[in-house]
Amino acid sequence: MTAIDFDAERTYDDEKFSTSRVFRSERMKVVCGYFEPGQFIPVHAPSSDVLIDIRSGTGLVRDGDEEHRVTSGDVVTVEADTDRGIKADDGSRLEALLVTAPPPTDAEHEPVRRGLRTGEFDPTNK
Repeated sequence: MTAIDFDAERTYDDEKFSTSRVFRSERMKVVCGYFEPGQFIPVHAPSSDVLIDIRSGTGLVRDGDEEHRVTSGDVVTVEADTDRGIKADDGSRLEALLVTAPPPTDAEHEPVRRGLRTGEFDPTNK
């Protein structure tokens, strides 16, 4: 059994969102995500489902063409092959548990890397 202690895993980075991987198998990946105000995971569409459990703070989650406001206690799911991204509000840190199944590939995260390099929440919107 893997027990997740958000306080023990917590780490913030002034430059970009940070994650702490707490579990990974061939079928699932679980990370704790920590976002300073305004930080984000850029929009991308991997071939995996994701569950996002907002632990604290406020922000938005992109699900295809829709953006959903989220706050502590909200749980959001996005199906595989659907554009998704997470962004903390400008005035709020955001903490979330993210569960992806199956784990995305390194190639599927290229839009994430590109968005972080360029500072774009939606690097796919070209």
